[in-house]
Amino acid sequence: MEIENIELTFLSLDDYQELKKAMIEAYSSMPNSYWKEAQINSLISRFPEGQVVIKVNNQIAGCALSIIVDYNKFDGSHTYKEITGDYTFDTHTSNGDMLYGIDVFIKPEFRGLRLGRRLYDYRKDLCERLNLKGIAFGGRIPNYHKYADSMSPKEYIEKVKRKEIHDPVFNFQISNDFHPFKILKNYLEGDDASNDYAVLLKWDNLYYEKGMKHPNATKKVVRLGLIQWQMRPYKNLDELLHQAEYFIDAVSGYRSDFALFPEFFNAPLMAENNHMQEPQAIRELAKHTATIVQRFSELAISYNINIISGSMPEIKNDRLYNAGYLCKRDGTVERYEKLHVTPDEVKVWGMDVGSQLKVFDTDCGKIGILICYDIEFPELSRILAELGMDILFVPFLTDTQNGYSRVRNCAQARAIENECYVAIAGSVGNLPKVHNMDIQYAQSMVFTPCDFAFPANGIKAEATPNTEMILIADVDIDLLRELNQFGSVRNLKDRRKDIYELKMVKRS
Repeated sequence: MEIENIELTFLSLDDYQELKKAMIEAYSSMPNSYWKEAQINSLISRFPEGQVVIKVNNQIAGCALSIIVDYNKFDGSHTYKEITGDYTFDTHTSNGDMLYGIDVFIKPEFRGLRLGRRLYDYRKDLCERLNLKGIAFGGRIPNYHKYADSMSPKEYIEKVKRKEIHDPVFNFQISNDFHPFKILKNYLEGDDASNDYAVLLKWDNLYYEKGMKHPNATKKVVRLGLIQWQMRPYKNLDELLHQAEYFIDAVSGYRSDFALFPEFFNAPLMAENNHMQEPQAIRELAKHTATIVQRFSELAISYNINIISGSMPEIKNDRLYNAGYLCKRDGTVERYEKLHVTPDEVKVWGMDVGSQLKVFDTDCGKIGILICYDIEFPELSRILAELGMDILFVPFLTDTQNGYSRVRNCAQARAIENECYVAIAGSVGNLPKVHNMDIQYAQSMVFTPCDFAFPANGIKAEATPNTEMILIADVDIDLLRELNQFGSVRNLKDRRKDIYELKMVKRS
């Protein structure tokens, strides 16, 4: 299936007929296991935020239904019928302290895309925003009936946890940070596959604040995943993409919102064309770009993360550019270009300059992307800041510590003068079999403004120099808003527009 768009949205009653059909397909082993229209209407009316669907190409692929309960009112050995108020959802209360999962499913044809993880991640974010203690639900163990004659439910669960037995539902739930709390007998009517048992699973909200009544309106913390990429020989494109997926998997495992690759991270593939002149070799490398972008888009969807592809050579209208792609987790893809190419890129490769400068709207706010040398021209990031950018990403490639220092120091200056976060990611290692790409020097970092709410030295996180690794850092967008208005200095607000101005030239 070719995925053009993936969207997580609130469930509407207009979706009911499609939802009913999807539930019948998802629960084919449990006849008549679908919610009636009146029940869905009740859920939406009581708690619209708790009812979401994932749509792929505008078709329902999965769903998650939830209520809020006062958990102290229910005995630890409750049944599904009791927790839902005999399926009326009268047990829902906005004054409750626990988000309770009523249902979650993915249609069979869409399994394998990690869409279920997106639904669980949404529930976690919702739980944090509403300041609830955590999430609870009764989890099915659909393979238990195969072992019921030889072991107890507790023994079965322990074997599943030790990977001695495979249970697709329970394995998925514990891999998403839910821990088993209690065995529930006679939990769900008609669940013969689980032999009438279920496992009470919980996820604790570490950010819960007792006594705080007002929920956070929006997610305010964005998690960045920077990939400090090791330049090493690869047999072919598939091997390089396998390594890239390894890192994407790693940073998404920490629930990162972005994965940032370095500039020209795919350069090792030029080794197979090292017998050619440099201009021809890099043009051969450009032939891989479309395939890499397509694969990155698939991985962005599959791992539920926005991927910034660093940069790659690309030929457009017979001209060679240094370009990259923002592959969003909703399936959309946007392009950016290097606007200032270095003298070496012109001299050795015949690289042409780009002309596109823009901010990108993402599910984590507005971001900007500048490739390496572009960060050394302050006008670009200032224009992006005026367009509302909160986070600036800089994929780079530098061979010496001198070149790295230019990128690093300019990037930190951009964070201060534009009151934004700046994340830089580069490559390390050596490529002795690739002309003009012999050595690399890098230290990936995340910079902040310098004020009391931020680190005193303006460095949020830094990788070990010249070592392959990932760097994970959280940045708080609300702190930028406070800085804009109440900072010790206000670099954006205090500009003297009466004596100078900056504008972007419109080109046909």
